[in-house]
Amino acid sequence: MEAVDDFTKIESVFVRHRNALVLRGQFTPIYTDYYLHLMQHRIRHSAELDQMLKDALAMLTLHLVARPWAETIAWTANLRAPRLNLFVTGGSTQESITGRIFTEDVREPDRNFFYSQTTTPNSHEPRTSTLEVDGKDPVAWVSQFYDQSEQRPARAFRLDDENFALVAAQPDCDMEWFDALDADAVQNIDQNEEIKILETRRFRFHCGCTLENILPVLGGWRDRLDELFAGSDEIRIECPRCAAKYGITRDMIQ
Repeated sequence: MEAVDDFTKIESVFVRHRNALVLRGQFTPIYTDYYLHLMQHRIRHSAELDQMLKDALAMLTLHLVARPWAETIAWTANLRAPRLNLFVTGGSTQESITGRIFTEDVREPDRNFFYSQTTTPNSHEPRTSTLEVDGKDPVAWVSQFYDQSEQRPARAFRLDDENFALVAAQPDCDMEWFDALDADAVQNIDQNEEIKILETRRFRFHCGCTLENILPVLGGWRDRLDELFAGSDEIRIECPRCAAKYGITRDMIQ
């Protein structure tokens, strides 16, 4: 059993008299595991792309706590400049969040598109939504996503010391108060508003991929190993969820 300190704890807080839900957490544990993952698999991003992925991980984590426990959600952003696909996915039941950036062989869109896919244990097909987003800031995308897909206002905030918060309006929300919120007001909401903590969930950066569950993907190449290996003794493949790298030999596939 992992120590609780290895997880980022997300609080779901109801603001009385304002009718708003605040999701908040301190993301250093998730970011620490993320950087250990990058070091282990020798993955390097530019500072800009690294920050985008970290912000997307934080935003999806907060959104997951605003949603029912059983949901698994994946977000993909297909951006024009920089040309990339930004992918994050996670679930409260699994207590995990992961993600990666694709920069090779990425289709160049004429606009920036954001895709959300939600699955539940009893659903036959995932629920999907697509929207056009402005800019390349995952924190700013949240309000655009909530307006269209969640059909309620929400605002996301970067706070001090790798803290983030998401404020989502509930029925009869005090919209004048909601629209006037800034980072300081959200940071100090405990002192200035009457609140009630509804629940706490925890998350870590974790994919769960293993060589054993990636190998079956290559089963169709058993009769074409010469073509697959092209004279090499080993090939390397990446996990599509977290970009972990695995070395594969002919004997493993056979």
